[in-house]
Amino acid sequence: MRLSWSEIRQRAKAFSEEWADAHYEKGETQSFYNDFFDIFGVNRRRVAVFEKKIDLIEKNRRGFIDLFWPSVLLVEQKSAGKDLFKAQGQALDYVLGLKDRDLPKFVLTCDFQRFRLLEMDSGKEITFTLGELHKHVEAFGFIVGVQRRNYGKQAEVSIKAAELLGKLHDALDEKNYRGIDLERLMTRLLFCMFADDTGIFEAKDDFLYLIEERTDEDGGNVGRVLNHVFEILDTPEDGRLEGDDPELTKFPYVNGDLFKGAVRTAPFDTQMREDLLDCCRFDWGAVSPAIFGSLFQSVMDKAERRKKGAHYTTEPNIMKVIGPLFLDDLRAELDRLKARRDGGRRAALLTFQEKLGQLNFFDPACGCGNFLVVTYRELRRMEQEALELIYDTNSPLLLEVEALSVVKPSQFYGIELEEFPAHIAEVAMWMAEHLANIELGRTFGKVFADIPLNDSATIVHDNALRIDWSDLLPAEQCFAVMGNPPFIGHQWRKKDQQEDMSAIWGEGGQVKRLDYVTCWFKKAVSYFDGIESGKFGFVSTNSITQGEQAGIFWPRVFSAGYSIFFAHRTFAWGSDAKGKAQVHVVIVGLTKEEVKQATIYDYPDPRKECFAVQANRVNGYLIEGPFVAVPARTKAPSGFPRMLKGSQPTDGARLKNEDGGYTISSNLILDADERTRTLSREPEIKKWLRPYVGGEELISGDWRWCLWLKDANPRELRESNEIKERLNRVRHGRLQSPTASVRKFAEFPSIFTQDRQPDCSYIALPEVSSENRPYVPIGFLEPSIIAS
Repeated sequence: MRLSWSEIRQRAKAFSEEWADAHYEKGETQSFYNDFFDIFGVNRRRVAVFEKKIDLIEKNRRGFIDLFWPSVLLVEQKSAGKDLFKAQGQALDYVLGLKDRDLPKFVLTCDFQRFRLLEMDSGKEITFTLGELHKHVEAFGFIVGVQRRNYGKQAEVSIKAAELLGKLHDALDEKNYRGIDLERLMTRLLFCMFADDTGIFEAKDDFLYLIEERTDEDGGNVGRVLNHVFEILDTPEDGRLEGDDPELTKFPYVNGDLFKGAVRTAPFDTQMREDLLDCCRFDWGAVSPAIFGSLFQSVMDKAERRKKGAHYTTEPNIMKVIGPLFLDDLRAELDRLKARRDGGRRAALLTFQEKLGQLNFFDPACGCGNFLVVTYRELRRMEQEALELIYDTNSPLLLEVEALSVVKPSQFYGIELEEFPAHIAEVAMWMAEHLANIELGRTFGKVFADIPLNDSATIVHDNALRIDWSDLLPAEQCFAVMGNPPFIGHQWRKKDQQEDMSAIWGEGGQVKRLDYVTCWFKKAVSYFDGIESGKFGFVSTNSITQGEQAGIFWPRVFSAGYSIFFAHRTFAWGSDAKGKAQVHVVIVGLTKEEVKQATIYDYPDPRKECFAVQANRVNGYLIEGPFVAVPARTKAPSGFPRMLKGSQPTDGARLKNEDGGYTISSNLILDADERTRTLSREPEIKKWLRPYVGGEELISGDWRWCLWLKDANPRELRESNEIKERLNRVRHGRLQSPTASVRKFAEFPSIFTQDRQPDCSYIALPEVSSENRPYVPIGFLEPSIIAS
C-alpha cells in the first residue's frame, strides 16, 4: 500500500530518533540506508546497491560509490563530523566515471547527522539535520516517483526520448515487426515506463527490475515476458491465475482498454534487450504528456527523427488558442474569487470548481491530443488553487483525497482520422490526469494513483468531416471547440480530400479554391446551428485571410451570424528543427455572441513576440474595419498591366530506370554545365539558347538556359542532330502525358506548351522568397530573357 505523506513524516521522525547516535561510516552505512528507504515503503535491495565499483578517470584509480541507484541517486556517506562539501566533490568525481545512461539526477552526501541533497539538472541544493528530516521528506519524492516535475526543457528531453524509443522501434522494424502490433507495443511500453517513474506502479522501477531480472540476456524471452505483463495489466486482481509469478502479479489492473488484445510476440536479441533497458532507465516522468503524441510521431517517422528537432506543437502556441478562447476568462474569474475577503468566498469557490467539472471541450482534429492535454492540465491547476483555499491542507479529515477533484478526462472529446494517434491521445490524457493527482495528493497529504483507469477522454477514430459531431457531443453541451486542423491547398489535395471539400462546401461558386482547413470552420458553424451560443478557435494557414480565399470564405462565415472576437495575425508556427520550413499561420476565434470588443495579436516579426491591440470589429483580413471582401479578379484594372505566370515547356521524357523507377529528363531546358557541353558539340545552336529564369535563378544568379525555337527555320532544326534528338524525346514524353492538351502538343515539339513570354521589358517577381528577407527581390528583365 502506498504511504501518505503524513505517515512518511511519522516514519522519518522515528528514523531520526532511532539513528540519533549513529556516527561510524564503515559499520553502520548499510543498515542506515536500508532503514532510510523503508521510510518511503521501498525495499532498498530492489533499487540500489552498496559499494559500486567505479573508475575515476582523471585520477587513474578505482573507487567505490557508497550507495548507487542507477540514473536516480548517488550517495557518498561519511562518518559524523566530516566535511560534506569535500564529500560532494568526491561524489561528483564518481559521476564523471559513469555511463550517460546511469548519470544520477540526485547526489546525496551525509554524515548520519547532516544531509546535503543536490539536484543535478537544476543545481538546487538543500541541507538539513537528521532531526529535520521529517520536514524535508518531499524532497525525496523521487524515491516513490512523485517528485515535482520541471518541463522547461522539453526540446532536449524530446530529442533524447525519441532517440531511445526510435532505436528500439527501428530494430523491431528491421525484424519485420511492424504495423498495428508495433504501434501498440510502443504505446504500452511508454505507459509502463511512465508508470514506473511516476508512482502508478507501487514501487519505482518495478518494470525496470522485471526486465533486468526476469528476461534472459540474449533477449530470447523478452517478448513473452512483455506479453505476460500486458495480460496481467489487463486482468482484474480477482481474475488472475493462482500461482502466477509474484513479480508479475504485483502490477495493478489498469483498465481503459490500453492493454486489451494480444500483440504478436516481439522478437528481441541481446542488443535490443539493452536498448529496452536504456529506455526503462530514462526518466519518463520528465516528459510532459503534452508532447507524448508528437514524440511518438517522430519515433514512427525516421526522417523526422533524424532532424533532431523539437517534434511537438509548443505549449505557448497551444496557449495562443485556448487562452483567449476560454482560459483567460476562467483565470480572471478565479482571481476575482481569490481576492474576495467576505464570508461568501468559500461557497463561491465551490461553485467555481463545480463549473469547471461541467465544461466540455472538443477538438475535431485532435491528432495525438496536445490541445486536450494542455487544456485539462490548466483546468486541474485552477481547480487545485481553488481547493487549497476551500480546504485546510493540514486537516486530518481529508481522508478521501481522490474524491476532491471533479475535473475529469471524460469532459474532453476528440476526433482523429488515424487510429494510432487517437490511441496515443487517450494515453496522454491518462498520464496528465495522474500527474495532476500527484500534485493533489502532495498538497493534501496522500500519494495515490487513480488505477484502474475509469474516466477517459472520448477520442473517436473517424473522418471528422464525414460524421455528425453532435453524435459525439451535443452542441448545447459543448463549451468550446478548438484545434489545429490539417492545412492542404487545393492543388495538393488527394481524391478523398476533394470529396471531403465537396461534402462540406458543395460544388457551387469558387469554394474549391479554399484551403482544406476551412472545412473545419464550416463544420463548426453548422455544429452550433440552432443554438444561441457557440464559440470555436482554430489554427489555420494565413492564406484564408489573404487574396482570393478571404473574399470567398469570410462572407459565408459572417453571414451565419459569427464574429471574430480574437485573432493572431501571421506568425511562424511549428518546430525549430534544422531544415524544417516554418509554416505561417493565423489563429481565429469566432463566436455567435455579440462582440463589444475584440483583440488582435499583431507580430511585427512573425518569429518573435506579439502585442495585443483592442478593436471594435475584426474582418476577414484580420484588421479592424467593416466586413468587406475584395473579390478575385481575372482582369487587371484599367491602365494597369496584368500579372502572368511564366512559360512552361512540358518537355520531359519519362525514362524507365534499371531499378524499375522513372526519371524525368529535361530536353528544352539546360543548366550552365549542360549548355557548355552542348555547345562544344554544336556551337552553331547558340543563337537559339536563351536565358531561362525563374524565382530561384533570379535570386541565386545561377541561371538556366532554354532552346527557344518558336521562330526557328524548320530546315535548320532538321540539320542539327542535337536538336533533332531532343525534339524526339520531347515528342515521346508529351505522348505519354495523361493530359489531352499536352498530347496534342506532341505535334509541335519545338515550342513550349504554355507560351506567355512578353515582347517588351517586364517586371519579374519570384513566386517564393525567403521569409528572412525584409523585401521581395524583383527583377527588371528584357524580352530576350525567358521567364519560367
